[in-house]
Amino acid sequence: MKPVLTRSGVVAVVSLLALLTGQAVAKPRQAPPPPPPAPVAPPPPPPTTLSNAVTMAAAAYEGYVHTAAAMTPNFTDPASVQTSMQASAAYEPKQLSRGMVAYAAVLALQDPAFVAGVKQYSKDPNQRADIAARIYSDPRYASAMPGADGAAGLIISRLASDGEAIHKAGAAIKQSAYDIQHQKWSTTMVQDRDGRLATAKQLSSAVMSPSADESARLMQAAVSGQGMSVTPSAAHGPYTDTVNRGLALAALAVLGSAGDDHIAEVNSLMDEQNGPFCLSMSKLNLYQCLAVSRPQYEDVFCMGQHGLMDTGRCVQKVVGAAPAEVLEITRMEQARAEADAKKAAEKAKHAAAHGKKKKKK
Repeated sequence: MKPVLTRSGVVAVVSLLALLTGQAVAKPRQAPPPPPPAPVAPPPPPPTTLSNAVTMAAAAYEGYVHTAAAMTPNFTDPASVQTSMQASAAYEPKQLSRGMVAYAAVLALQDPAFVAGVKQYSKDPNQRADIAARIYSDPRYASAMPGADGAAGLIISRLASDGEAIHKAGAAIKQSAYDIQHQKWSTTMVQDRDGRLATAKQLSSAVMSPSADESARLMQAAVSGQGMSVTPSAAHGPYTDTVNRGLALAALAVLGSAGDDHIAEVNSLMDEQNGPFCLSMSKLNLYQCLAVSRPQYEDVFCMGQHGLMDTGRCVQKVVGAAPAEVLEITRMEQARAEADAKKAAEKAKHAAAHGKKKKKK
């Protein structure tokens, strides 16, 4: 008799076969995949970096300001007049102008809001490089950065004060040119007039040697944002070229792009044109005054007016803080100088053309 599968038996057989089949094809358990690597943090932004050339230039400017502002009209003999004359003339216009820009940069770095405003652009390397390139291309770009108005205010306030201190010292010396005329020595003729004029010119072309200690102090103030006595004073643009270049150098320092590895660009930023022009005019006026001066008291006048007062006004002019009438005179002087240069160029061109005609004949 054949075995008969009941319905329940069929189900049991099918279930058993399914179980055996599943065990046969079951895959072994695999280990879980490793966790993804931890995200790599972006490199930290660079520290504030400033070339030693900047702080040396700033120290030269600061040194002259301290010397000039401290001068007094306590003259007792011709020797004391000539000693002070030499001290007042002891700056080279281009170097002093570069020092103003450099000093402006150190001042701007004392403003925490400006430093923080620039630092937000330093986190991403690509953005940092782009901002630095824009500033090098046009220094005015830095004046639009967050906190720039406060930093500009520090620059304008301090350099205006420096210029006023030099001008005030000069005014006191100029007044003494009248006050000392009752002293017999003041009416004696200046000895070796040509020699003392040559000395003034030599001192005006000699490069100042700033103190290494003062440069180090300014460097510490720049990178730390502390150490200089400043009074907050907000300003509003547009700013002069000296102020813009000071802001630009400070911004680049925060971006890590104003160190010795960028010395060519840094030097170019410090080369402002208006300062050297104004200071050179002051020197020219001093030379002309000394060329016609004869008694000692006239040398005192030349020193006070052109050696110091004119120089002080130039310091104020480069930050736009000189009296309006002085700024107008400067524009007139510059226009006249440009017109003279144009005439000279035309004269030279005419002479060259005339020379060619003669050769043809």
